[in-house]
Amino acid sequence: MKTAASLTVAASLPITGVVSSNQVKAASYNQTEMRSFVRSTLANYYARGTTVIIKDGHPQQISYGYGYYGKRLGAGNRKVVYPVCSLQKVITAAMITQLIYAGKFNQDTKISTWYPNLKGSSDITVGNLMTHTSGLKASDTEVNRGKVASEDSAINWVVNKLNSTSQNKPGNFSYNNTNYILLAGIIRQVTGKSYKDNVKERIINPLNLKRTYFLEDVPAGMTDGISYTWNRKNYQWAQYVEKQQASQLVGAGNLFSTPMDYYRIQVGLTNGKILNKTEFDYMTNLKAKSPNGYSGGMYIENNGTLKSAYGNLYNTHFGNWIQMTSDNQNGLIMFLNQTQNDENRNKAIGYQILNHIKPNTFNAR
Repeated sequence: MKTAASLTVAASLPITGVVSSNQVKAASYNQTEMRSFVRSTLANYYARGTTVIIKDGHPQQISYGYGYYGKRLGAGNRKVVYPVCSLQKVITAAMITQLIYAGKFNQDTKISTWYPNLKGSSDITVGNLMTHTSGLKASDTEVNRGKVASEDSAINWVVNKLNSTSQNKPGNFSYNNTNYILLAGIIRQVTGKSYKDNVKERIINPLNLKRTYFLEDVPAGMTDGISYTWNRKNYQWAQYVEKQQASQLVGAGNLFSTPMDYYRIQVGLTNGKILNKTEFDYMTNLKAKSPNGYSGGMYIENNGTLKSAYGNLYNTHFGNWIQMTSDNQNGLIMFLNQTQNDENRNKAIGYQILNHIKPNTFNAR
């Protein structure tokens, strides 16, 4: 495979109805200089991917390299979507929060309401699931099990897996996909509709998202991206997300999108299109929130002024990171498809960019 030496850059994209003063704020910094800095930073780390940087309320897409090397599709090409990975968890949490505010249940409701046959479920609350403090742990949630799972079978597999292994008592933080797969099952039971249909009705349609899909629904003419790593050359050891793997992660990592659509989702979490600010604050400050600040799919820091999340997928080289101010005015959404499978390294890339966007504002989480 030949090494690519291509830069693909997408210009700033207007987002109608998101920030009313975009055109005014666009002139407050040098976008060309920002593109150059972001691309050189990615190059220095042998990383490739597409980003959205947000500066004073204005989103700008900057992409570097290929999202699909074999077809020469640039990382920011409109034909390419990427796995959202664990950045999807805030979407699942937002829909749970909608149901809470609709009076269907509350954060203290025991999950035995929906999972009476799950061992220990009478001691676990909805809030525990949303904050990864349930004590539940299941390995192999991301390992390809060899067949495409329905939502129902993916959730039942998790319940059976949990029942067949020892679990911890609720209370301490322990990150596990299990929590959000079970939340997807609660959404299904309460609404009587699939998780997929709920995402379409509650997230995709209200925000008019044009490049957000479940893997099986990516339309003809578009493609999911392929991940790579650097091993003396770029674009080595290609790995993509197979339908079997994605189908297992309902609610926790089975959605595909772009950083710009994901930016719209973040804005929608406080502008009333998905949640309003009061509801977002509730979701990210649940009673079960652990000392590390995780609640409702995001880490909340600096007295509530910053939000962040990281995501990847087993046996791939994708690495996603978001850190934004809670008012959505400044930050970074980064979907990398060439990494060295090192979370700390990927975050170092992001933090270097963030410090260039707004010095002394962000944390090197």
